[in-house]
Amino acid sequence: MDDFVKAALEIVKAQASVRTMTEEELVSMTRNLTASLKGLEVGEAASEEEPACAPGKSIKEKSISCCVCGKSFKILTKKHLASHGLDAVSYREKFGFKKNLPLVCKSLQRMRRKKMTEMKLWTKRKGAKPAKEAPKAAKPAKAAKAAAK
Repeated sequence: MDDFVKAALEIVKAQASVRTMTEEELVSMTRNLTASLKGLEVGEAASEEEPACAPGKSIKEKSISCCVCGKSFKILTKKHLASHGLDAVSYREKFGFKKNLPLVCKSLQRMRRKKMTEMKLWTKRKGAKPAKEAPKAAKPAKAAKAAAK
């Protein structure tokens, strides 16, 4: 038996052990996997496949869809992209995103931007000129202790 067929049968066997499959599904999956494995051996690029979702519509308000597998996330992590053999830079290149586009949903991006603006880290850097601060009010802890007495 061909090595590709053996490998495909092992994969189908593993899949069949986790879920019930009809005979047609088993045969179809075996054929498809054998053809895919042979194509990889010959050197056909697996990246020529259609994206699972339209790259322009993958970033939504509350989720971002992976263009490789179609799953939705709040953020496309390095670990998830590695499962497809990609990193963030190659993912952006492959699907035509801008170089510096964050791979997160819009709401999370907005929340992070707001948090960073509140933190004002640029004023806390060594040697940076401190911004004018409003006069400090009495500390609430002291006011609470005084009221308790």
